[in-house]
Amino acid sequence: MNTADLGRRVGVPSTALFTDQYELTMVQAALKAGTADRHSVFEAFTRRLPEGRRYGVVAGTGRVLDAVENFHFDDEMIGFLRQQEIVDEPTLEWLAGYRFSGDIWGYPEGEVYFPGSPILRVEGSFAECVLLETVILSILNHDSAIAAAASRMSAAAGGRRLIEMGARRTHELSAVASARAAYVGGFDATSDLAAGFRWAIPTVGTSAHAFTLLHDSERDAFRAQVDSLGRGTTLLVDTYDVTEAVRAAVEIAGPELGAVRIDSGDLLLVAHRVRQQLDELGATGTKIVVTSDLDEYAIASLAAAPVDAYGVGTQLVTGSGHPTCSMVYKLVARAGSAEPDAPLVPVAKKSLGAKSSVGGRKWAARRTDEHGVAEAEVIGTGPVPEELADRQLLAELVRGGEVIAREPLDTIRDRHVAARAGLPMSAIQLSRGEPVIPTEYA
Repeated sequence: MNTADLGRRVGVPSTALFTDQYELTMVQAALKAGTADRHSVFEAFTRRLPEGRRYGVVAGTGRVLDAVENFHFDDEMIGFLRQQEIVDEPTLEWLAGYRFSGDIWGYPEGEVYFPGSPILRVEGSFAECVLLETVILSILNHDSAIAAAASRMSAAAGGRRLIEMGARRTHELSAVASARAAYVGGFDATSDLAAGFRWAIPTVGTSAHAFTLLHDSERDAFRAQVDSLGRGTTLLVDTYDVTEAVRAAVEIAGPELGAVRIDSGDLLLVAHRVRQQLDELGATGTKIVVTSDLDEYAIASLAAAPVDAYGVGTQLVTGSGHPTCSMVYKLVARAGSAEPDAPLVPVAKKSLGAKSSVGGRKWAARRTDEHGVAEAEVIGTGPVPEELADRQLLAELVRGGEVIAREPLDTIRDRHVAARAGLPMSAIQLSRGEPVIPTEYA
């Protein structure tokens, strides 16, 4: 079976060109120097959390596994690389047969992380591992940023329903990935049908202001929507006058009206007025959904409002001010030769400022106090202390090039809820601060 057949079998297009050119030129130089086959260990980590964040959220691992599995160069790609003279013929021949055959360990998706956490460890020959740098970082940096924002919003929502609605505010492919990451971080549904199709995330959606404006009156619009979608639908009530719209909505749908959506104005004040009006009209079971450029701070400010669900778009899919996690992918150990039994030598970048790294293949564990609450992220390269043996965080994801750890999204989502609950309570405070637990090197 050739690589094109493998791509079709998995059902995902090749990810091999989701990379930077220097990954390929490094492979060419290493092949010529005889160092390409040296056993190597790369780790993905971040040196710091975005300003004001107390913890990070691992998201995108499942997409990374798909990307690794589908990283191969077909004939058309090889032809492009040849035509553009990106690399030489011996390297093209090597790339044509490329399939990752190494091992990958990582924090389980949905877990939290801190500065220095070895979120992903990729091990194999230098050449096969270095090729994966860009696509791995592209996925982890994006998805973890969205999941972290979603987690903060979920904590601020206090159990109220959250709907991801950002597809119109980002790239069409990023929208699908964002919906997945938001679901990991605690959102309940998405408006994006591609995300529902690809990831089986619950989808929701009813109508926009355009539907109301299409009709000769707001009542005509409401009647058309109720006739088509039933009394349990959600009616948008802020196109004209909210009070009149709520009255018309209940008259047309009856007290069985599912929900009303408010998309403008002073949401706190309007939500209270709408709730009072709905109750007076007998629609005590009708829910209130609010949208309109929400972020975690706006959601927290509505904690006392009679709101049942939040729809979040722009701020969510842009990471609520932090669209990347600044993760890096660094070589931390390599063999002194290409011999199979050559011992690993720790290596690390030594730079001025804050861009240095710590060498060596690492383990990670989370130390807890007597109440089971996390108190430190412990990272080391030697033997794991006995008291931390059952607190280790890295899980095996790929063995000998074969993915062994795919999980349902609901499992990942539940893991995040548990991981966040295991942090000190100050982790969910929206006030600015340092990471909620320190990173210690053993």
